[in-house]
Amino acid sequence: MMDLNISIHVAEEGGYWAEVANMPGIATQGETITELFTSLGEAIEGAIQAESKR
Repeated sequence: MMDLNISIHVAEEGGYWAEVANMPGIATQGETITELFTSLGEAIEGAIQAESKR
């Protein structure tokens, strides 16, 4: 299991964006919190899969 440090921000232009502090390069956005969490889950999953293939 891995602890993730996720920061969620309100975007100036509307919607939200998030970054994962302990996974450099992982940041995403969404118009709603639901969209943000869906996108964030996909980004994290993709990064973990890419790392496991190394």
